[in-house]
Formats: sequence, C-alpha cells, structure tokens
Amino acid sequence: MTTPLKKFNKLLGCSLLACSSLAVQAGEIPENITSADRVETSIGSLVYQNGVPTEATAQKVYDTLDFTRALNVFNNSFRGASALAIAKGLESAGVKDNSVAIFSELMDSNSIFLTANADTIYYLSVLDLTKGPIIIEQPPNGLGTINDMWFSWSIDIGKPGPDRGEGGKYLIVPPGYDENLLPDGGYFIAKSKTNRALYAARSFLVNNDPKPAADLIKKTMKIYPYTPGTVGTSIASALTGKVRLGRGGPIPETTFVELTGKSFNTVPPSDFGFFEMINENIQEQPATSYDPELTGQLAAIGIVKGKPFKPDSRMRRILTDAAEVGAAAGRSFNWRYAMAHPEWRYYEDSNWGNMLFEGGYNFETPPPMFDGKTGMFKPFHPTGARTLDSRSAFYFGYTLDSPAMIMRIPGVGSQYLMSFADSKNEIFNGEKTYKVTLPKDIPAAAFWSFTVYDNQSRSMLATPQRYPRAGSQSYPSPAAKANKDGSTTIYFAPKQPKGVDRGNWIQTMPNKGWFTILRLYSPKPSFFDKTWQPTEIELVD
Repeated sequence: MTTPLKKFNKLLGCSLLACSSLAVQAGEIPENITSADRVETSIGSLVYQNGVPTEATAQKVYDTLDFTRALNVFNNSFRGASALAIAKGLESAGVKDNSVAIFSELMDSNSIFLTANADTIYYLSVLDLTKGPIIIEQPPNGLGTINDMWFSWSIDIGKPGPDRGEGGKYLIVPPGYDENLLPDGGYFIAKSKTNRALYAARSFLVNNDPKPAADLIKKTMKIYPYTPGTVGTSIASALTGKVRLGRGGPIPETTFVELTGKSFNTVPPSDFGFFEMINENIQEQPATSYDPELTGQLAAIGIVKGKPFKPDSRMRRILTDAAEVGAAAGRSFNWRYAMAHPEWRYYEDSNWGNMLFEGGYNFETPPPMFDGKTGMFKPFHPTGARTLDSRSAFYFGYTLDSPAMIMRIPGVGSQYLMSFADSKNEIFNGEKTYKVTLPKDIPAAAFWSFTVYDNQSRSMLATPQRYPRAGSQSYPSPAAKANKDGSTTIYFAPKQPKGVDRGNWIQTMPNKGWFTILRLYSPKPSFFDKTWQPTEIELVD
C-alpha cells in the first residue's frame, strides 16, 4: 500500500531516506558530525587525531568547562554569598543571632551594605533555627520580609504582611520540623528552607523624627524560642497524642545593638574568597535548601555538602578568573543594562530602569497588574523560564527579596527606579555636576528620596555629607524645596552649586563613580500608568 507520504516523495523524485537531511550513502560519515584535524575556536585551536582530542586539547576543554561552571556558580549563587555576608557583617559589629541590629538614627555611609537607604529606621536580625522554631513579636508600623540564607522569600512582615502593619506574632519554622508540633493558631507561620534566616524590616519617621519609631521597636519587638504545646495549641490537638501540652517560660529580653554610624562590611568578595564563602554556606545549610541544578554546578567545581573544599593551584586560578568575570557580568548587567536588556528600562528611551519588572520577585513571571476599579489583581501566565540575567543583576547590587518590592498597587509599599548613566548615556563622573527634575505632583503619598551609591561597593557613597540623600523628608538632611512651577530639581555635584539649597544637593566625590536610586514610598497611580516621568539626569558642566 502506498502511503500519502510515499506518494509525495515519489512526486519529488526521491525516496523517503534520500529526501531526509540525514540521508547518507553506505560507509559515509556526514561532515557535520565529524571534527577536522584542527579547528579554530574562541578558546584557541582544538587538535584531533582521527576524531580523538589530543591531551592538550582535552585539557583546554576541561579548563573551559571548569571556568564555565565556576562562572555560572558566581552568577547563580551570589545571593547565597550575599546572605551569609550580611550575617557575618552583623556578627562582626557585635550582633549575635536572635538579637536585633537597629539604626535608630538611620543607616549612613559608614556601613558597607548593598544599596541601603538613608530614609528609614532599619532593624535586622539573623534567626537561629537550629534548635527549633523562633517567635517574633512584630512591632506595628513596620515593613519588611524574612528570607532564607539563599535570599528565597519566606514571608512578608509588617504592612505588606499578614499583620498589615498592626503588629503580631510570627512563627518561623526550620526545615524538617514536625508539623504535628505546630500550633493551631495565634501565629503567622512561615517555613524556612535553611536553618538560619534573615529578618529585615524598616520603620518610618514620625514628623521627620526617627526617635518615636525606634523607641516603639525597642519597646515591642521580641525574639524568642517557641515551646510546642503552649498558647496556640488546643487541648483537642493534645488529645490526638501527637503533641503534649506545654507551658512556656518567661520571655527573655531582646538584645538591641545600635549600628548607626558603625563601620562594617556585608558585601561578599569578588575574588577566590567568594567560593570559600559559598562553600561555608553550603556546609551550614541543608542540601535540600538549594535546587539540584545549582548543586550540580557547585559539585562540578568541588563544593559538595559534607566534603572539604580543597582546590588545587590549577582550580584556584580558574576560580579566581571566574570570580573576576562574574563580577564584570554583574557590573555589566547593571551599569550597561541598556546594551543587552533594554526591556529593563521603565520608560521608553530612558535610563530609569528596574530589572524586577521583567520577572517579578522570583525572576520568572512579571508582577501581576492591579485593577484599581475592582481592587483585584490580574496575574500574568507563568513563563516557566527564570530570567537569569535580571536575577544576577539584582543580587549583585541589592539585597533580600519579597513580592512587596515589586507590587503594582497604588498607595502600598515603595517603588524603585535606578539610573547609571546621564541623558547622553555617559556613566556619571564624580567630578562633574548633574541635575534631574521631578515634575510636580511627585507620585509618592508618603515621601520620596534619591540616594547616591558608590559604583565600587554598591553602598552609600562616603562623603562629608554622611547621608548621601535628598528628598521630601527633613531628616537627616534638609528637605528639598520645590521650584515655582511645582517641580523639584536635585543636583549631584562635588560642591554645592551656587544658588542651590542644601536640601536639593547630594555631594559626589572626584575620582568616584556613582549611581542613584529614586524611591517613591506609597506610590500613586501616575507612577504605574507612567503619566508622570522624571527627566533624565543631565550634565550641567
């Protein structure tokens, strides 16, 4: 019986096999699956002997594979190194696990902390979950998140969280914990994939004064262990025989460590030390806390849970090289994002951008749209593809992650726009003077601010100003004054420009590159529909 396909091929004058691109004559090998005796590639000449790589060629390939895997580890696990670096940095400043670092007079440029702000009262803690769940009594009026040691999101706290800014008790549960021992109610429960977790929250000035908020935090915040079977567990649950009733002891005092003005570093290294830090995180955390794909990349360069990390001189050289290229990738993704990722621009043909709008907080699907008329969200269909470059760019310059960081909801949370270049696409020069104008009706119901950061450290630029910021608040520097037409102009310059108010000037430093972030707290609809747009940052002289 002649099939339709055979009839079609007969019309073409060929058999099924001859019409195939894979057709060969007996004894022939298609040229496109063979290797020539010598092939020139981006890694140099590859030499073969009847299809077998020479020893030198094989070594060159092995070096390339090790470099590629190491580069992938740097880009894909910078978040893990950064999370551990925060814990180590706080420890170096005297903040022990389950105690609280607080910046009662705001964070300033003395600390090396990726793109922190100088507008809000930070309070941070590293939670030790190795002995069981931890209770956090969350103060009211806060805003923050809890991440694991890979910056994977566990739960939002404060205004974007289930307590909605009214305060409440959170129960943070370690991996592998017996769920039968969890309470029936009384807590907002979140599970961590790692046996330490990062708590990071902010509170806000009251009438341009940080003291009321700082005092409230110290008065109401508590961190202490959870005892199974205590308040939150009903007698009915105990009758099942899965948990026994317990009685909690006295709540210990929470230790607060003041860090305003303190110098400490929370940024991971960009040399061989990066891989040592990642290995430390791997050894401390459960193997199930990170995905198998990343586990394979780590194992391929000698970082394996439960085994010593002892690279030889060849591997140290490759890892050091990969760290340098990985750091270059992080800087390229941020400072030169328009070359490869113009979709990160927030406005068309603008240098104001944010990589989080591409894939949301989990770097996979854009954040849902918000319908102001119905009050409902309209999620996008999952893409199924991780936006790896946006993830690498984000964690190289920023810390922690949360859905609250990228919500399209008017009046809730905050929004961020970054700029790394002026209106002519030139990188900012600390010796020169620039200006930007915010049109009237700035879309921030609470307040707005600019902060300037050092290109090298991605932390606040250290200048005599100490707080490199300008905005609508009058603390810790004077509030910016509006122009007669309602717009507001901010200057970036090493010296205060003549005729410019102090509150409208952020100091830069000669021989220091910088970038800036515009923050809008409680953003208004005109931000989301883009009817309001700041000017590009322009060179004045």
